[in-house]
Amino acid sequence: MEIRAYRPAHDASELWSLKRAFEESLGGSCGDEKERQYREKLTDTYRDRYLTWAETCHAEAPQCIQVAVTGEQRFVGYVFLLPASLGMIWDSGVINELFVRESHRGSGLADEFMDIAIELAQGQDLPMDRVVLDVGTNNERARRYYDRYGFEPWGDLLVHRLPR
Repeated sequence: MEIRAYRPAHDASELWSLKRAFEESLGGSCGDEKERQYREKLTDTYRDRYLTWAETCHAEAPQCIQVAVTGEQRFVGYVFLLPASLGMIWDSGVINELFVRESHRGSGLADEFMDIAIELAQGQDLPMDRVVLDVGTNNERARRYYDRYGFEPWGDLLVHRLPR
């Protein structure tokens, strides 16, 4: 297995496949209503916007998205650390997404991704020396994983729905 930087011109469809699986797994872990909301947002327009945003982040920080590719060229996971310019969002390095396909969970791949993300964040010029991420309160498996790395709860995220 190879872990390497994302290449927008070659890897976009594979990254989208991983992102879609990531989003579907998030929705599925949060109950029927959230699952419906997550699935409904996964439109062609959303895909295009996401891939454009990923390409923009890549242009600024070519290492910010790392993908894992098997010898058969199957993409099985990725980690997406936001570029330093977006660190002002939380005054920190931000792990936007870390996902490993179920077939490769427990293989150590997530640990490799976390090590890469932390190393990349250490190279960023950030207002505060820390890395943050968002994980659902009911995602016990992910919480146990992040606990191993010393992540601690920090505040709460509140959501206000915008009228459409």
